[in-house]
Amino acid sequence: MKPCIIIPVYNHEHAIVQVIAHLKQHGIPCLLVNDGSSAVCSAVLENCAKQHENWLTLINRAENGGKGAAMLDGFNAAIQLGYTHALQIDADGQHNVADIPHFLDVAQQNPNTIILGNPAFDNSVPKSRLYGRRVTNFWIAINTLSLAIADGMCGFRVYPLSAVARLINSQLIAQRMDFDIDIVVRLYWQGVETINLATAVNYPSDGVSHFKLWRDNVMISATHARLFFGMLIRVPNLLARHWQ
Repeated sequence: MKPCIIIPVYNHEHAIVQVIAHLKQHGIPCLLVNDGSSAVCSAVLENCAKQHENWLTLINRAENGGKGAAMLDGFNAAIQLGYTHALQIDADGQHNVADIPHFLDVAQQNPNTIILGNPAFDNSVPKSRLYGRRVTNFWIAINTLSLAIADGMCGFRVYPLSAVARLINSQLIAQRMDFDIDIVVRLYWQGVETINLATAVNYPSDGVSHFKLWRDNVMISATHARLFFGMLIRVPNLLARHWQ
């Protein structure tokens, strides 16, 4: 297994420095995707890339396209560089980097499986986000006809890049905050198995969140609707898989 880490970044110039410092101890190649950040954040990322050029690669997007757009650029770069697996982690410091070795060990033992973070929240989680993800996970269970995905919104996960390559070469994937939901359901439809691992999550270390309550919830609802109609044509296969 040849893993890398992908971090989509949009105006998290304060938290990302600390995240990179924590990641350095793991010695895993990292792809930092600058999703059209401000001049201040971009300068911070350029400086980080120079300081850690032996293990950190900076990918610059000219314009902000959303978390999904940044992750897709990261996937394509990782695949071209010959990596077999990509660990996704957020730039705001909410994920527990100490869990990285465990996630990668499980991925190595299950190389064709997507390893999903199942968040254990502290008191910093906004109640609106907590209740919203419960609704999302309910719809994910419907759209997969299973309970295989414990949490479809956690951005701390390990992808088998061979499966990702097949998916992104054949289907359009949501490119904003609905990305995490869309890709994990579509990978499941593709036949990729899941393993859910508990991980601590807090919100966020720099006080910056790009989640827009009304806009992004409407977008996520639309994604659930598209996935629902996609699920309907897959019902026989999904039921057969469940009973197997």
